[in-house]
Amino acid sequence: MKRKQRLMWLVLAIALLLTSIIPVRIAIAFYQTPVPQAIFVLGGVSERMKFAAQFWQSRQNLDIWVSDFAWNLDVDRRIFLRYGVAEAKLHLDGRATDTVTNFTTLAGDFAHQRLQHIYLITSDYHLRRARAIATIVLGSQGIVVTPVAVASQNQPSESLVRVL
Repeated sequence: MKRKQRLMWLVLAIALLLTSIIPVRIAIAFYQTPVPQAIFVLGGVSERMKFAAQFWQSRQNLDIWVSDFAWNLDVDRRIFLRYGVAEAKLHLDGRATDTVTNFTTLAGDFAHQRLQHIYLITSDYHLRRARAIATIVLGSQGIVVTPVAVASQNQPSESLVRVL
């Protein structure tokens, strides 16, 4: 019986250690890079692209990373070019199939570019879930996000159950 208790405590200690690593990595990233270094837009809605292009107008030194369905990327590119975003500033990725893969497909690219802090742009109703996923996926890579919400029309926020 004592052996099972020790094993349970060991598993709990390891789980606690692993879950505490992410907040520490986020805190370090924020301390080292308090100002975002790039813009990351979650695709699926063209209003997000338009908003991101306008948002970029006052942050033209930043690159824009877009994660969207592959079939939307040409439309996304045209939106950004219409707003004067140079092709060299755009990083369009069509590998994602859902919100989780929006982050998992680009986390390595962000780390390779040594990005520690990014703006995360998505719709207001989607922001809570996107931020939760970003905290786990990007936070584990030492990348902090500053969320930016795009106002949506008549869309209720996603439920807490969906976020969990």
